Amino acid sequence: MVSRLYMTNLFNSLQNQMERQNLVARSGSARAWLQSKVMNMGSTASLVRDGSRSDNTFQIGKMYFFAYDPLTKKTMPYYDRFPLVIPIEQYADGFLGMNLHYVPPTYRAKLLDKMMDTMSNKRFDERTKFRINYEMLNASTKFAIFKPCVKRYLYKQMRSRFIRIDANEWDTAIFLPVEKFVGASTGRVYSDSMRKM
Repeated sequence: MVSRLYMTNLFNSLQNQMERQNLVARSGSARAWLQSKVMNMGSTASLVRDGSRSDNTFQIGKMYFFAYDPLTKKTMPYYDRFPLVIPIEQYADGFLGMNLHYVPPTYRAKLLDKMMDTMSNKRFDERTKFRINYEMLNASTKFAIFKPCVKRYLYKQMRSRFIRIDANEWDTAIFLPVEKFVGASTGRVYSDSMRKM
């Protein structure tokens, strides 16, 4: 089990990273949510158990965590068992999404910053979402960071419901170290992603 002192230091480090990137949690509740999740992070179980955020469906342009077990995992070099995804297209059997875990936290912050121009409103409430799709992201060089993040997800391979991240918590949630890569270290994933950019 991870020590409380380690988790406190991790939380302070994450807060410092946010400040260096000129990111501020949009509400006190966003900061409190981050701290509670970091403090309870022996596993991703605390996020999965948070019933107040659990949804059966998703909306394009919002942000979610979920547990996932890829159908083709035996042929994949690596994959993330606990993606942090912004869905960008929906299909009958699943969806296309940007799993932000595939790039380092500072790049996640840069991508979100560039995507702020596409938001439906600036209130950071339940109606706030990114107005994006694959074609729009792919056509603009300012969104190049998104390329290694694009992944296809099948509903039947999901191992949890969608765990909604509210808009006022987006810039906080991207720093939660809850990625669960199988088959490679986080460092290798980041290195491969940087080459794809």
